[in-house]
Amino acid sequence: MSTDTGIKEELDTAADYGFPQRSLSTRELFDVFQPVFDRIAAGAVEREQQRILPFEQFKWLNERHFGALTVPRSRGGYGASLEQVAELLIALAAADSNVAHVYRSHLGFIASLSSEESDVWFPRIAAGETVGNAATERSGAALGTAATTLTQIQTADGDWELNGTKYYSTGSIFSDWIQVTAQIPGQEARSHALVKSSWDGIELVDDWDGFGQQLTGTGTTHFRGVKVPAANVRNRDGRATQETAVFQLVLLAVEAGIAKAAIDEGVHLVRSRTRGFNTGTGSVAREDPQVLQRVGELSAKAAAARAIVLQAARELDAAVGVLGGDPLLDNPQELTNACELPVAHAQVVVPELVRDVTDGIFDLLGASAVGKSKSLDRFWRNARTVATHNPTIYKARIVGDYRVNCTPMFGLNAIGEVKQAGEKLQ
Repeated sequence: MSTDTGIKEELDTAADYGFPQRSLSTRELFDVFQPVFDRIAAGAVEREQQRILPFEQFKWLNERHFGALTVPRSRGGYGASLEQVAELLIALAAADSNVAHVYRSHLGFIASLSSEESDVWFPRIAAGETVGNAATERSGAALGTAATTLTQIQTADGDWELNGTKYYSTGSIFSDWIQVTAQIPGQEARSHALVKSSWDGIELVDDWDGFGQQLTGTGTTHFRGVKVPAANVRNRDGRATQETAVFQLVLLAVEAGIAKAAIDEGVHLVRSRTRGFNTGTGSVAREDPQVLQRVGELSAKAAAARAIVLQAARELDAAVGVLGGDPLLDNPQELTNACELPVAHAQVVVPELVRDVTDGIFDLLGASAVGKSKSLDRFWRNARTVATHNPTIYKARIVGDYRVNCTPMFGLNAIGEVKQAGEKLQ
């Protein structure tokens, strides 16, 4: 099978008749999506310069059901491993890091589904529907709690009402569904409400003012008296899943994709550069040994970032049984350790490699490289912004504590006000 049309027909057959098909190779997946990635890349600089949100580009991907990558073949999806997903996300992020970032919440949501929940959500996702997020608040809620509330209302079906305001709602403005973190009064644990983004009472605002990843729709979402069916309320039992590790794997893939795009653009500009400096070697840039050495150094760092991300994805696949083993579901903490350790290792080193690349490309060029028309600063701005989402400053300590003291690992699942100096998240 060599064309995306043939692959799509095979997927339709699997969905219609409910039987598994052979696994698709990474090359076949790229046959489906690389043409879309190329279209997305063609307008990336213009969108960046004019702040044009990628609604159309997201639609192109959803037409080919990019969001169903990790849905099993027998359930109408592509059945891709996390390593394959990481490779695709790196390529997509090289085309436009904003678009790749949007799928973080969606892929994490799929990773969190129980077998019962998958019966509901796999058909929707296989049909092209996507899920955004609304978790973080600026309300001053204590760490581990939410100011957004879910209150049961007096209806025959036991419906709920959702009220609150969220920030950093990445991807929700593009998505069909939003997973909202909320507090049920009287309950200690937080819950989730799954709401259609088009429902009454929901307002999505594009007010993200970050200097990077400006087109991810990471803005404010208001929920005012939103009616939520009882079936759409998730009371998570707190059992460890690979969800938070998948969240971070997506961000790591985005960073690796940014590094690839930065060095590729740097190489392109070096090839075409004819001006030089009297302090240089007297050679054009493409023949200057110092420039070539610097290109080699940056290229190696971009390649290393990619390799580290793919290795983390392979270890995640092994942990959750994608490679034929048994997932560690009978020992949730062991599953968490096995999932979190590879992504934490990657988070310690990948952001620094990517920052070196996105900063170092300016060493290859002259002052004209900082011209706004080239938008080369977008690589550094976007990479630096992605790296703040789950701060790497804590990762080395967590890894060291696990390796030396066997302290259980845990993923980032709460942001809020620390009420007492020195308070620790348990």
